Order: sequence, then C-alpha cells, then structure tokens
Amino acid sequence: MGEVSFVDVSKRFTLRVDGELHHVQALEHVSFTVHDGEIVALIGPSGCGKTTALRVAMGLDPANAGRVTVDGREVQGCGHDRGMVFQHAELLPWLSAMQNVMFGLEMKGMRGQPLRETAKKYLDLVGLADSQNRRPHQLSGGMKQRVGIARALAIDPKVLLMDEPFGALDAQTRESLQAELLEIHARTKKTILFVTHDLDEAVLIADRIVVMSHGRVQEIVEVPLARPRADLSIVRGLPEFNDTRYKIWRMLHDTSTVH
Repeated sequence: MGEVSFVDVSKRFTLRVDGELHHVQALEHVSFTVHDGEIVALIGPSGCGKTTALRVAMGLDPANAGRVTVDGREVQGCGHDRGMVFQHAELLPWLSAMQNVMFGLEMKGMRGQPLRETAKKYLDLVGLADSQNRRPHQLSGGMKQRVGIARALAIDPKVLLMDEPFGALDAQTRESLQAELLEIHARTKKTILFVTHDLDEAVLIADRIVVMSHGRVQEIVEVPLARPRADLSIVRGLPEFNDTRYKIWRMLHDTSTVH
C-alpha cells in the first residue's frame, strides 16, 4: 500500500528581509489524498505551494498545522517509505551511476551481493544498463534524471515524490522520459505525487490533477484518459486530453499564468 493523505496542512515560513521579519503562508488548509498506485500531479503558478507540499510529504519541512500520513502513519521526518526525485538529479559527482544508486541502498542497510544486484536491477529498469560505470559528468541531463529515478525506486518506497523532474530538460528528452515514467509506473504500480509547471505534462501523466493557487487547493480534476497511455502523441490528439487541458487552463488563467 502507498496512500498519501494531506489533512488540513498549513505551512508558514519566516524570512528576514532588510533586518525585518516577514511571514509567508506557503500552504493553507490543504487537504487531498493520493490513492495507492495513483499518479497525482500538483500544478499552479510559481509560489503557489507545490514544492512546499512535496517537501512536507517527504518530511524535509514540518507542517505548522495539520498532518500528512502515509498509509495512516503520520510523516515525521524522512523515511524509506518515501523516495524523492528532484528537478536536478543531485548525483554525487565522484561516484558512478551504479554507486549513486547503491548509496541510497547502503543508507538503508543493504550490503554485499544483494546491494549490487538491486542497483543493477533499477538501472536496467531506467535503461542505463550500459552506463552503470559512468560518472555524472559523462551523462546527459536525461541520463542523470534516470539515475535519480533509479536511486529513488531502488529503496522500494511506497510513494515516489517528484519535483519537476523533467523541467530542466529539452523538449525531446522530456517527452521521452514522460513515456518512460508511465512505463515504469505500469510495471511497478508505485504511488506518485508529481509537481509540474507544464499543463500538458500533468494531463499526460496523471490520474488526477490538484490545481493550486496561493497555497490552497483550488480544485481537483479527474483525468478521463485510460491507461496504458503507450503512445503519447496519440493521447495528445484525443478530445478528452484537450478538453481536460482547456478546463485546467481556464482555472489557472483566472488566477495566474503557468510558466
């Protein structure tokens, strides 16, 4: 199981600007649930609280009020039941792709032959079997993100949290990784909470889309597209895709512009 629930979550930051303290309300009474095996996308204008919600779910930033639970257990700090993929892969530059994936497993306590076999399994899953000995500077941006995804999946989390993982990539690589993510999801059935600025990406990938504005949930939209979504070029041409995209665009247009 891998159900994630936000229950009336609020998060406030205190910043010092020119010697004065300023309070920023990043999240305000946010409630929604990501069901087991579901992909839910968070979308909204910059500063609406998307990444903050993800960081609270990961346990990197504690909520000021409310709670996040994974399978009914309240999140209190980071844990191996959650894996996170960042916008930039944040690989350790002195380690190979294989060693970067092994690093997370070692932190979990895995040793010996199972350590290497597990790391290789997940590098194979993301299509990097032939690049396992390369260091990050020898990998393209897309390959680095694949290593980041493999590292997060290798610890076998219940929930995968993804913070604009394809946002820094070129359009062709981005489309390729979107398709690969859907294939990985079909094979692993992982619960995924996915932050994106890209409206097309949200509709292509998600089962439901949480539209956010000013730290609040504006609306939750069902995506009426059947799985598997094997050929994304075909999906883009479906009336259901375009109707859902336009519906969310109108919501976002009422408050801000998606960047």
